[in-house]
Amino acid sequence: MRKNLFRYVKENFLNMINIRLIVLSVIFIFLGGAMIYRVFDLQIVRGEGYLNDFRLKTTKVRSLASTRGNIYDRNGNYLAYNELAYNVTIEDVYESGRNKNANLNGTIYKLIQMIESNGDSIIKDFNIIIDKAGNYAFAVEERQLERFLADVYGYVSYDAMLEDTKKGYTYATKTAEEVVFDLCSSDRFGIGDYTDPSDRSTFVPGMGYTKKEALQILTIRYAMNANSFQKYIATTVAYNVSEETVAVVMENSGELEGVSVAEDTIRKYVDSVCFSQILGYTGKASPDDLAALKEQNPAYDLNDTVGKAGIEYSMEARLQGTKGSENVVVDNMGKVIETNNRKEPVAGNDLYLTIDKELQETVYNILESKLASILLTKIRNIKEYTPGENAGSSDILIPIDDVYFALINNNIIDTSHFSEPEAGENEQEVYHRFLEKKERVLDSLRQELTENKTPYHALPQEYQVYQSYITSMLYADSVIAEGKLDTADETYIAWTKDEVISLNEYLNHAIAKNWVDVGKLELEGKYSDSEEIFNKLLDYIFGKLGQDTGFDKKIYKYMIRSNEISGYQICQILLEQELVNVAEEELARFSSGRLSAYDFMCNRISSLDITPAQLALDPHSASLVLTDVNTGEVLALVSYPGYDNNRMANGVDAEYFSSLLNDLSTPMINYATYQKTAPGSTFKMVAATAGLMEGVIDTSLTVKCTGTFDKIDPLSPPHCWIWPRGSHGLLNVSEAIQHSCNNYFYELGYRLGTAGDRYLSDIGLEKLTKYADMYGLTETSGVEIEESAPQVSNTDAVRSSIGQGTNNFTTVGLARYITTVANSGTCYNLTLLDKLADHDGNIIEDYQAEVRNRIEMDASYWDAIHSGMRKVVEGKHYFNDLDVHAAGKTGTAQESKSRPNHALFVCYAPYESPEIAMAVRVANGYTSDYTAQIARDVIMYYYNLADEEEITGSAEELAGGSLNAD
Repeated sequence: MRKNLFRYVKENFLNMINIRLIVLSVIFIFLGGAMIYRVFDLQIVRGEGYLNDFRLKTTKVRSLASTRGNIYDRNGNYLAYNELAYNVTIEDVYESGRNKNANLNGTIYKLIQMIESNGDSIIKDFNIIIDKAGNYAFAVEERQLERFLADVYGYVSYDAMLEDTKKGYTYATKTAEEVVFDLCSSDRFGIGDYTDPSDRSTFVPGMGYTKKEALQILTIRYAMNANSFQKYIATTVAYNVSEETVAVVMENSGELEGVSVAEDTIRKYVDSVCFSQILGYTGKASPDDLAALKEQNPAYDLNDTVGKAGIEYSMEARLQGTKGSENVVVDNMGKVIETNNRKEPVAGNDLYLTIDKELQETVYNILESKLASILLTKIRNIKEYTPGENAGSSDILIPIDDVYFALINNNIIDTSHFSEPEAGENEQEVYHRFLEKKERVLDSLRQELTENKTPYHALPQEYQVYQSYITSMLYADSVIAEGKLDTADETYIAWTKDEVISLNEYLNHAIAKNWVDVGKLELEGKYSDSEEIFNKLLDYIFGKLGQDTGFDKKIYKYMIRSNEISGYQICQILLEQELVNVAEEELARFSSGRLSAYDFMCNRISSLDITPAQLALDPHSASLVLTDVNTGEVLALVSYPGYDNNRMANGVDAEYFSSLLNDLSTPMINYATYQKTAPGSTFKMVAATAGLMEGVIDTSLTVKCTGTFDKIDPLSPPHCWIWPRGSHGLLNVSEAIQHSCNNYFYELGYRLGTAGDRYLSDIGLEKLTKYADMYGLTETSGVEIEESAPQVSNTDAVRSSIGQGTNNFTTVGLARYITTVANSGTCYNLTLLDKLADHDGNIIEDYQAEVRNRIEMDASYWDAIHSGMRKVVEGKHYFNDLDVHAAGKTGTAQESKSRPNHALFVCYAPYESPEIAMAVRVANGYTSDYTAQIARDVIMYYYNLADEEEITGSAEELAGGSLNAD
């Protein structure tokens, strides 16, 4: 072999005109052909007397992704499946050299134009977006942002990057604009151009491209870079493209080097908004994902699509399947020459959930309709709500101006469109007035900061808001370093608490105390006096405010309040931006002035043209969990609002993800499993169980309610909810549950904590915790998705017995509790899983809810509790005509006096022979009657007593109902 090679090179050396090939030949000879041959194939093709092709070939193993298993509901309906799609990919086959970036970027630019010309979109999973103000902004926060910055600048971890920050590097504090600049620079991806092509030092990142174009190219280059360690791995540029895009890419393949169209599958979710909180979504494995996954299966790599949340995450190992493989022969440029030895992948297993698809969807719609109806009962045609002297949380009203502003505040109305050439008449008028208003505001603020120096308490409320925004901005940007603040400092207190000094005085004091990070300011010299620092601080403040959309929203708020923007204009802008659908007859009435802006807006809410989630006013969120009481299976687990997980799978849409993070209704929170509030009076069955089992009460013992309980704190005693209007008198335990008498349960808590003639709260709390544990309230519920840990109260046994103290539980936790009540003592670890089958339909595993524990309690005690719950429902007139009898318990929980109470209801049905149980929560839902009405509607649907259309109706028809206290 070696002799033949020497002879060939000697004979053909002068014909080898490619210097690179000569070098490769020489290296090959000196290293020893026989040894190298074991690793590389030397392909030599003889032409007409000269060497035509001389390439080193490497054979590597390429993994082949398996098809992810489908997810079904209990009845075999699809919830998640895979759909055949055409994806556009690009492979880095470009020769290294000074023109590589320009050539590759040019190809990507052409490719983007082709894809978008046919209405398709490229990937948007880069963690930087262009915000409403047209600036680059991070699409992720906190830990995800830290991980992203570490990856961009080549650190194994954020902590390692921080270590270099201490040495003077600034990677950890880079802005989105700076990250884009760095990545576009000539020593990274070279996205830009030279002002002088003959001078390599004149490269300007981004030059020749719009911000959008530069970001699009950068998104693809960054994704390609993630695959750079395996050149033969293609990077997906666009998912699920149209046939038109396929055709144009194929037609232009000659000028699109490395670009291909690949058949693949994409993950699809059915009725995604209703199921997103259960199913979660899939995405490319991150380094953090990979570290955990490799512990279970070393075959995982960064190119794998894995579960990111929900069932997709928790059942990843069962859904993933087994990869295939093939040998890939590549040349020294990374080009694939041939493939062989293919081993086909094995599809993942199919998963069936206990969820009923139609029930889940209907419950979601019921929650949305009821939230809208609550809003309609509280919205008034007023500009501001001023509570009366004795007004409580249930009396809070929603001014219509708050509704108008909510559309801007939660980004439903796109204010950035106001300045576009195609903006509507009202958009343009509002924008013109806004610019004038903003100029006046900024001038007034500058005058306050430099001349007037009015103490904060003497400012108009509007300017107090503006100045508070300025300080919050300075803290958030670390211009004022919160870690350096002396909270005991007199001037600090005078500004933050007493509010008796001006912002000018506070900022100058912050400079004098070295609380201001001058490195954030554009100071000319190394040393600057206080006046220069203050002036540069002003430049920073007004520079930021000039393009701060959050500050702009404050201005819009006060423009609406002062009638500089009218309700009519807000409604017209909804129409101009095509955000609502309005019948022609109603539109004509509105346009002619026969229908007021107030009524027009209420109609939009009633018809769900504008949803509670979009307004993000109180209430805007709700959750409901419904179980089979005899099996512990979860039939519905609903969180409102949801999100579209189709836009999170197959490459995260960074803009959409950013919009979710900024959505004031926080749709990515699973309100059924994450949100915890006090249970209110729904906890009273736990207290009743404790009292009966500990012998401090029995089923016939009566306690007199006087409205006030003064045994523990005579100066500030707790009261029954009925006080000061009256009292309940003598009640036994069933009647105490029926009337939700606080005094009865105060007494019960007091007795639980009484040892001899002494009351010790800790003893009472220990007993309450013991019985809360029996109902599963000390641990997560068992469902196979992420869930917050519960908290049983550790303070004040008397108040804790009515669900106050520090009790905090999730809706799914309350669902397990009420399931245990309904079936008289069997506490399950709830489950969402029904069965697992292979891709041929063979059952691999049949899941069942585990019995956590059983409560052994006298039947008469159960009867007393059940009887009290039945009487609760009998006292609700909206249950009167229900053919299926139910039993339940209401609860309200106050979190803030300035916001409505949380509303809760737990119940089961049928009363005589329980089959289902449910827990309902409406955060800031005013009164538990609303949640009870939701439960009634779900029972009606479940037992076919009414169809969905009859139940949901319009929100206006649903508004109203009894508002009795619980």
